[in-house]
Amino acid sequence: MDVVTDSARQFSRDDYFRDPQKYFARLRGEQPVAPLGRPGGRREWLVTRYEDVRAGLADPRLAKDPRRQFPDWEPSPMQAMFNLHMLNLDPPDHTRLRRLVQKAFTPGRVSALRPRVEEIATALLDATEAIAARSEDGVVDLLDLFAFRLPITVICELLGIPVHDQDVFRMWTSALLTSDEIPQEGSEGDRSQHAAQAMFDYFTRLIAAKRESPGEDLLSALVGVRDGAGPGNGASPGNGAGSSEDALSEGELYAMVFLLLIAGFETTVNLIASGTLALLTFPAELGRLRADPSLLPAAVEELLRYSNPLNHATERFTLEDVSIAGVVIPAGEWVTLVTSSANWDPQRFDDPGRLDLSRDATGHVAFGHGIHHCLGAPLARLEGEVAFGSLLPRFPRLSLAVPPERLRWRSSSLFHGLASLPVKLG
Repeated sequence: MDVVTDSARQFSRDDYFRDPQKYFARLRGEQPVAPLGRPGGRREWLVTRYEDVRAGLADPRLAKDPRRQFPDWEPSPMQAMFNLHMLNLDPPDHTRLRRLVQKAFTPGRVSALRPRVEEIATALLDATEAIAARSEDGVVDLLDLFAFRLPITVICELLGIPVHDQDVFRMWTSALLTSDEIPQEGSEGDRSQHAAQAMFDYFTRLIAAKRESPGEDLLSALVGVRDGAGPGNGASPGNGAGSSEDALSEGELYAMVFLLLIAGFETTVNLIASGTLALLTFPAELGRLRADPSLLPAAVEELLRYSNPLNHATERFTLEDVSIAGVVIPAGEWVTLVTSSANWDPQRFDDPGRLDLSRDATGHVAFGHGIHHCLGAPLARLEGEVAFGSLLPRFPRLSLAVPPERLRWRSSSLFHGLASLPVKLG
């Protein structure tokens, strides 16, 4: 029997979102390169072993740009914003766009943000403690009050987006990233379609405001790059860019803002919330970290490996027949590299289901690998260090307010994260 189909029958939808590793473990053992049928007759291949996933992430035969798969596709400006961002492009477009923003995320630039990130973390924990004090049972949602608000505040300040709009961003991204809420052209009544349009309209107003009154922020700088580009860069919002190394089309500007905003907080929310849960469920490791804060950098790497803020990398497709682990995937088919499965592959990480802060987690693929390695990885690592370094010593009796099995997980195939994290601060 097809292992994918058979395994899927053993898992309810909620079971999968709660613990996808049980599903991926069987695939690694029995069918590490597995075909999966999708609605509309589309076939997708799941790759689950570490060695194959890491190699696939750096394989140029696995392409990202949807225009190479669908050459007659003419995206609308809104479609371009969601589909033609840097993460979904190949060289040379990917190289050009990454160069425009990579200086803002170098380790040195990010390290300079630490005092401000620490200041934000302290203020959020002050507010969280005050809310807990007013609560009858002392229970607070640490995800809502801290894990979400720390990275969204940081990325909004970096980009120059009003921080007070963070809750509406959360609503929009929740609609867009929930598995059952994928935007479809023409589905005007769809919740995700409304969220997509609202986000596009918001960015239209915001970019216009930056043109009128630029600030000392990354979005203003990107608008300046766009407006200062030569006549060869007059691409419409829905298509590609010009050939100049510093070119940026209007459509790419929208797509860049969308990607930097979403990627700038979504994964880090899951790192902080799921990482806190992991520490609370491995009290010996939590005790080690409390006793020795110098473990923080290594702890963040192990928490990234163990918690896996993303289930898998975004989809690729084959430009030619590609052999992976002896399985030939025909040209033109979709491939999903399951990074969370790779990070739990016992052939790479011994006893992977055990949180071990002394483990050498080097080589984990939580941030990907190759040319699409996460641009914001230094920022996510800094925010993780500050979050755990601020939270744990301040609340030495921090505990879960409900049993772990009662926690709710987000219904997203891409992101692996909690819907809430009710805790008592102690």
